[in-house]
Amino acid sequence: MDGNDRAIVSFTGLAHALVHTYELSIPIFVVVWLAEFPVTTATLGTVVAVGYGLFGAGALPGGVLTDRYGSNTLVTACLVGMGASFLLLSVAPTVPVIAVALGLWGLSASVYHPAGLALISTGVEARGSGFAYHGMAGNAGIAFGPLVTALLLLVADWRVVAAALVLPAVAAVAYARTAEFDETAAVSADGGVEATDDGPPASLREFLADSRALFTTGFALAMLVVMANGLFYRGTLTFLPDVLGRFLPPVGDVLGLFADSPLAAEFDLAFYLYAALLTVGIGGQYVGGKLTDRIDTATGLAAAFAGLAVVAVAFVPAARAGIAPLLVVSAALGFLLFMLQPLYQATIAEYSPPGDRGLSYGYTYLCSFGVGAAGAAISGYLLSAVGVSGTFLGLAVFPVLGLGFALALWRLGGDE
Repeated sequence: MDGNDRAIVSFTGLAHALVHTYELSIPIFVVVWLAEFPVTTATLGTVVAVGYGLFGAGALPGGVLTDRYGSNTLVTACLVGMGASFLLLSVAPTVPVIAVALGLWGLSASVYHPAGLALISTGVEARGSGFAYHGMAGNAGIAFGPLVTALLLLVADWRVVAAALVLPAVAAVAYARTAEFDETAAVSADGGVEATDDGPPASLREFLADSRALFTTGFALAMLVVMANGLFYRGTLTFLPDVLGRFLPPVGDVLGLFADSPLAAEFDLAFYLYAALLTVGIGGQYVGGKLTDRIDTATGLAAAFAGLAVVAVAFVPAARAGIAPLLVVSAALGFLLFMLQPLYQATIAEYSPPGDRGLSYGYTYLCSFGVGAAGAAISGYLLSAVGVSGTFLGLAVFPVLGLGFALALWRLGGDE
């Protein structure tokens, strides 16, 4: 990686980590808000869902704006908006104000993925490594963001913690204002790639025309891959802490002499195993990103989906066999689940023109976060209807479908 590559990866990696730090800190605050305000879980769940919904829904317009105004501008606006939303959150006197703050966060964060990934795909010549390090930074935010928030809440009021979380965004904006890099270095080096692209859409008619042109057979198959991944991702992770808790030993068996201490009352072994699983995903992101520089991405996608299908089928039997098999199957799940992300991100870049790269990643994260959100509802229904074993068998359908779509992509690539 040259200096331009490193500058872009540092910029996007920092922003990516912050997006997911804020995203995963919200469920930690929910526990406090339920005690702080006279509100039901149903009402507060709806409030939080609005923010998360906007996080997915805003990706498509975010991609259009990226193609028009550039990635640096959109990522910086994302950081400013997220910081402002948590500043508003820190002074929120009522649940409706919390709803506004979370909605602002969702809209602000929604532009990040199309902008950040477009920047890597057009500016980083070592694209696979760029996707790898970018994904690792995101996983760091996913794994450590909620942990840091929970630790801060042990020593400070939730409003103080929300205000403290503004500071990283301020620092990131300051860095963004000084960062210098060429956003199109990679496509310029390719030479001639942009000749057939007429730039970002200037009207609804042009947006629809660009969208129709974008949805080639390869891009449509890539979107189906993203949907399969998103449905399995949300379906698996949403209730995984609760599922893990059903198979882990009692806290007294782990803490021993400290079982009756105040620590035991706050200690949730499932949470720490969940965090460890997400941390293993950092390695999966790295390996997946490196593989995009070495093998056909469709081949990598097929291998990852095949592995996830096996893990989904084997998860409950392994969990019932004891703590060691549970740790192994959990690590495999975390590794493979996040290994997929740089592989499909690189695939999107292969099947979209540079001038519409923001639009292409807008559709990507509309499918991943928007359509994928249905996975949470599906897994919730399956858990209540067929139990844990039936749920994992049902969710295994999604990686099997992903495997089929990846093989179709591989065959398409071989025919070209």
